[in-house]
Amino acid sequence: MKLSVVIITLNEEDRLEDALKSCTGIADEIVVVDSYSTDGTLEIAQKYRAKIYKKEFIDYGSQKNFALDKAENQWVLNLDADERVSETLEKEIRQLKQKPDNEIDVDGFLIKRKTFYLGRWIKHSGWYPDRKLRLFRKDKSRWQGRIHEGLILEGKTKKIEGDILHFTYRNITDHINRLNRYSHMQAEDIARKKKKLLYLRALILPPITFIRFYLWKLGILDGLPGLVIALVSSWATAMKYLKAIEIRREIS
Repeated sequence: MKLSVVIITLNEEDRLEDALKSCTGIADEIVVVDSYSTDGTLEIAQKYRAKIYKKEFIDYGSQKNFALDKAENQWVLNLDADERVSETLEKEIRQLKQKPDNEIDVDGFLIKRKTFYLGRWIKHSGWYPDRKLRLFRKDKSRWQGRIHEGLILEGKTKKIEGDILHFTYRNITDHINRLNRYSHMQAEDIARKKKKLLYLRALILPPITFIRFYLWKLGILDGLPGLVIALVSSWATAMKYLKAIEIRREIS
């Protein structure tokens, strides 16, 4: 089994090197697709002998599909610049790499993602185990979705026990700013799909979101970070529906 690691980037000089370090021991090829970074991102990618391609960012699904098309190997590991391959996951992938392709009886592996946020590893709040389909056969797979993109795979999947370590938001401000950007794209989708009862959704769904993350998903056990996750998620839910109302007014 030969493995291509693919990463999309935009101004990730403070995080990309750790991501690349974590996968150099298992990657037969590293592909970086960059959205015209203005910092030192590309210099770091060159340092690790990545194959670099540039593409203007449209949405996450199309960006990752472009990167997938550039991978030369049948097996692909998708990483974000703020993610790392844990030691346990590296060992498991090394074991898989010793097998020829025809001896691997599945087409993709679901990997747990563990997030570090506000100084601690989040073990609840709907953020863990958060299994993602990240190791997969290229010819069976395609990304779908503008924001929270998902991989559509035609074939069998299996769980793998190692973690992807996720260093997602630098701080609360980064968290809020990013969700604010996401909410605009989500609002466009909501307006385009002509969903009904937007005012009612904007009123009812934010408190339900808070209860879901803080109580149902046991965010209360994650201390202050769990409370922040629930509050910010509730705010983001309100924002996407309020922005959808605004967009619908503008186009009507």
